Amino acid sequence: MENDAATLYCPNENCQAANPLTHKFCQRCSTPLPKNYLWAVVDGPSVGSPGEILADRYLVVDKFILLDTKPGFLALTPELENLQPLRAYLRLIPYRLHVPQVYGVIFIADGSSHEREILLLEKPPLFKPPLLVDDTIQVYLGSELTTAWRDATSMRQLNWLWQIAHLWQPLASEGVASSLLDSSVLRVEGSLVRLLDLRFDSEISPELPQLGEFWQQLVHEAKPAITEFVEQVSLSLIQGEINSTDQLITVLDQGLAQLGRSQTPTIKIITKTDTGPSRQRNEDACSPPSGTLISKPPQPTALAIVCDGIGGHEGGNVASNLAIETIQQQVQQLTKVPYDHIDPSLLLNDLEKAVAIANDKISQRNDSENRQGRQRMGTTLVMALPVAHEMYITHVGDSRAYWITRQGCYQVTLDDDVASREVRLGYAIYRDAVQQSSAGSLVQALGMGPSTSLHPTSARFMLDEDAIFLLTSDGLSDFDRVEEYWETEILPILLGEGNIANVADRLIEIANTKNGHDNVTIALVHYQVQYWEPEITIKAFIPESYSAKTVDFASRAADASLLGSPNHKTQVIPDTEPAKNRQLPLQWIVPLIFVVIAGSLGLFVKELRSPSGLFPFLPNPTPTQKPTTQATPTARSLDNLSPGWVIQTNKEIPLRNKPSLPPGAFLQVINTNPNPKSGSGNLSVSMRVCPSKNTPTPANTNKPAVTSSIPPNLKPLPETVLLELSQLKSFGVSVLQSDVPNPCATVTQPPATPSADTSPT
Repeated sequence: MENDAATLYCPNENCQAANPLTHKFCQRCSTPLPKNYLWAVVDGPSVGSPGEILADRYLVVDKFILLDTKPGFLALTPELENLQPLRAYLRLIPYRLHVPQVYGVIFIADGSSHEREILLLEKPPLFKPPLLVDDTIQVYLGSELTTAWRDATSMRQLNWLWQIAHLWQPLASEGVASSLLDSSVLRVEGSLVRLLDLRFDSEISPELPQLGEFWQQLVHEAKPAITEFVEQVSLSLIQGEINSTDQLITVLDQGLAQLGRSQTPTIKIITKTDTGPSRQRNEDACSPPSGTLISKPPQPTALAIVCDGIGGHEGGNVASNLAIETIQQQVQQLTKVPYDHIDPSLLLNDLEKAVAIANDKISQRNDSENRQGRQRMGTTLVMALPVAHEMYITHVGDSRAYWITRQGCYQVTLDDDVASREVRLGYAIYRDAVQQSSAGSLVQALGMGPSTSLHPTSARFMLDEDAIFLLTSDGLSDFDRVEEYWETEILPILLGEGNIANVADRLIEIANTKNGHDNVTIALVHYQVQYWEPEITIKAFIPESYSAKTVDFASRAADASLLGSPNHKTQVIPDTEPAKNRQLPLQWIVPLIFVVIAGSLGLFVKELRSPSGLFPFLPNPTPTQKPTTQATPTARSLDNLSPGWVIQTNKEIPLRNKPSLPPGAFLQVINTNPNPKSGSGNLSVSMRVCPSKNTPTPANTNKPAVTSSIPPNLKPLPETVLLELSQLKSFGVSVLQSDVPNPCATVTQPPATPSADTSPT
């Protein structure tokens, strides 16, 4: 890679000096020199020869690895009308921890009159060893998962499978689930699963049995503690016993919980807040109080919160402190439940409820003071709650959370601003979107309105190695200061070379001197872990009754696509109950146990006293007749549509590239998901088409037709369809009530969620 022209130009627009590639800071102005490594997507054996400079800025490091030598300049990006092939990358930006984002394109002459377009993807999974003796730089691609598998601990092996399970549904919804079955693009970077690029599905999209076949290849090199577990899960996927990603994630959660008993975490948290050099007052707030260092153990709970107030001296600081006070009270109740009794999906829901309560308190304060428009007080929020081997992150606004490991620094939250919304909707590449004048304008914050219109982002991460989580307001994160300084300032903590309190002070100093335009607040959460391989063999528990319930999974996020994005609730909803019925909050579980025990004892005593009981000779008090009441079930309608319900078409519904649905066809709801591509509140409804005497079964199914008398001009219907709720209403479909016989009862196995190409024309 020796090349005299291969110099790294300073990103400071007032400097732009040329520096040796090995320097971390500009030798003229001391600005950090970012090394933006890129992955080139191109047909052919390579993108160029090592040492070659492409488009006057991209240094070829390896066959498909480039280094941007001019990181301070904008990269050339595709024209808006050419974004269609890239929309999967853009819409999956909530998953950028695993899925690469578009950096730009370059055009290279191919020896003829035509130019070939090379797509550049940012942050490929790389291994960067220390500098060699001659100060040359070498980088290597991260290992394929199938290669790194044999050397990983059992905890990490299941962690990798858990991440793939979470990615399956969002990638399938974008037609790129094949990426998770391709060993060449499925890479790992430490504990993280990372994709080199996306592989688009063929006409027949892969389904969970194919994922099981892929995982079955890993069984023989799984660690002894989980060999039987991985084999059970793989076979259950292949045989259809596990038929949804929600069910798969639940099974993997149980396995990780068993392994988690062999892992002992130690957690330290410190916070710092500062008014900054250009502000009159500090509207930020944090928990624990600024400058406080807490440790768990001995503390029973470790919770870090950062809030950035909005509304000036008349309300910003009030809103941020009110949010922290409210959430502290709520989370204190949640953490009283023993870890073994915590359902992860319920905890995520309860954290979002805590945020909603804080939002409503601020909003009610605004209403009581008659604040309107820009006068309303509000706040951003980001919080981290470590629980056993997991980290729970919840956020609203543009305060961020970063995950720092020995391998890299990863932003795990996505700002609730205009730029991110444009990318999530597939309208723009992020590097272009942030250049717009309104790019940083928030699309949501606490206190701006009722909680019914608020969509917090919540997610959880499995931890199997030491890590730092940095929570920060934009006083530090603006202008990529975290990306510039994490390696020199935060990484030393993980290497045993830095003190967490001193690092916090240093980050405040960087924010004030390099930015200085705002208040700054940070929280550092240092998670240390001791792990040993368990001697036991864990087994997978596959609930037989799981197929009778319908679940809907996606990691939660404000764009509500998941990641696909993620504001979907992970919950199990019985077919016979309305969708609005929620599981009990965690803080009610312990009292409920005592209520159940007391009720059981009372029932036992009653049985003893009854004439036909165990001891009929005991006196029995005269019974008092009480009128019985029966709750009237909620009427089914399109407004409370729930998985398992059946609807009937009243008129023909045309579908794109599919035969139309005739009048009188029955469809059973698989799940309902918020649709990021349409207006607020609209849902995408996944449904399977039920065979009837007038509709033949789909051509791609092995199920026999209900009748042999099928009109010759009637084409086989699709197996599944995906329609928007607004479209269902426009076609005037009917919802079958619970007391009507289910015409879809003969169908016993729900198919996978359909792809988006079945929407109406």
